[in-house]
Amino acid sequence: MSFTHDQFVSPFSWRYGSPEMRAIWSERNKRLTWRRLWVELARAQQHAGLVTAEQVADLEARAGDVDINRALEIEAHIHHDLMAEVQTFAEQAAVGGGIIHLGATSMDVEDNADALRIRASLDLIAAALDDLLAVLARQIERLADVPVMAFTHIQPAEPTTMGYRLAMYAQDLLEDRTTLRLLRGTIRGKGFKGAVGTSASYAELLDGTGISPAQLERWIMEALDLPAYPIATQTYTRKQDWQVLSALSGIAGSLYKFAFDLRLLQSPVIGEWGEPFGSQQVGSSAMPFKRNPINAEKIDSLSRLIASLVEVTWNNHAHSLLERTLDDSANRREMLPVAFLAADEILHVSTRILTDIRIDETAAARNLERYGVFAAIERVLMSAAKRGANRQLLHEHLRQHSMTAWAAVAQGQPNPLVDLLTQSSMLQAALSADEIRALLNASAYVGDAPQRARQFAAILMTQLKENV
Repeated sequence: MSFTHDQFVSPFSWRYGSPEMRAIWSERNKRLTWRRLWVELARAQQHAGLVTAEQVADLEARAGDVDINRALEIEAHIHHDLMAEVQTFAEQAAVGGGIIHLGATSMDVEDNADALRIRASLDLIAAALDDLLAVLARQIERLADVPVMAFTHIQPAEPTTMGYRLAMYAQDLLEDRTTLRLLRGTIRGKGFKGAVGTSASYAELLDGTGISPAQLERWIMEALDLPAYPIATQTYTRKQDWQVLSALSGIAGSLYKFAFDLRLLQSPVIGEWGEPFGSQQVGSSAMPFKRNPINAEKIDSLSRLIASLVEVTWNNHAHSLLERTLDDSANRREMLPVAFLAADEILHVSTRILTDIRIDETAAARNLERYGVFAAIERVLMSAAKRGANRQLLHEHLRQHSMTAWAAVAQGQPNPLVDLLTQSSMLQAALSADEIRALLNASAYVGDAPQRARQFAAILMTQLKENV
């Protein structure tokens, strides 16, 4: 089997995801894992007196000799990929080949192999997520005091700080980390329970040995350090796949929001954040001036794909009729590696973006100057009310002046709001003109956002260092 770019090759084969993640889901690693399981099955059967030490030693010696081309030749005739691998392995192991897969059904091997690959993939995802959170913690601390306009309904609202905004993304990702770590600890294999999960084949094999099917299974699964579901049919429950994809989708959702927000903030209309942009990077084939947020767009694109795959796992679980149907098999070959490779890619891309994110504090200050005065009228409202002004009447008074000022700004005129309010007789009854001007400076109207951002960054770093 060989591939060139003269035919379709998945972009996940080379473009998206890390080499480490691709290795886990490679055809070679899958077959190596299958062989590992056959060896462990044989070892357990040796303990039970069913096979000889020489047979096991022969399998151990040839377990790494994966020959995919030969297996594909056999599969072309028998149309069963796992049995083709059994026959390939058996050809190589003259002594032990005859006892490979003794008592087993395909999913005793395939499902346990998938559980091992899922668990290894979760470890890579967890490490990448921790790297991203460490970068976020540093940026939160660095930008905790930098004031910016916050937006609600994608409209200017009140000031916040850049660090506090980043802490919002970090908090979501920390929740995802908790989910991921809990999930990783619950991953289970099918175990070795035979064609419909009753262990009937193993009971028949072990009859008269004094060894139970449960003991045989326990020996194998302990060697793999993989817990087994106590109840399984021909497969482990496909709810596990749904749980895995849901966790990956949670990470994708958190990073989708970050990337979408970055795309808004990189727009020159706001212009406060930007992706790293190389000195020779081309932004557009037609418009040489463009600096498009292509990495943030890639994050959003791949995140949508991950989210869509959750539905596939739901259907696989819900439609696994009776003791199993095979209508999950084809899509699982694609769905599991693609979900992990996409999640791997978006985590690494997000880390690169946040490490070298472009911050334009001049643009942030300009936006704050333009819109902050509107937000600061809340300070005027509260201060005047504290001195006895009617809060409801004053709210309407300030609203009318704000709308007048907003119309002027929209027409490119200077913002007249400060003059309108300092000349207001209603306000002058409670506040002096100097007090009104001071209150309309919104740069300090960020509450305790800097302190809470720093506190969260400290908590985050402590959890990462202590690996909790």
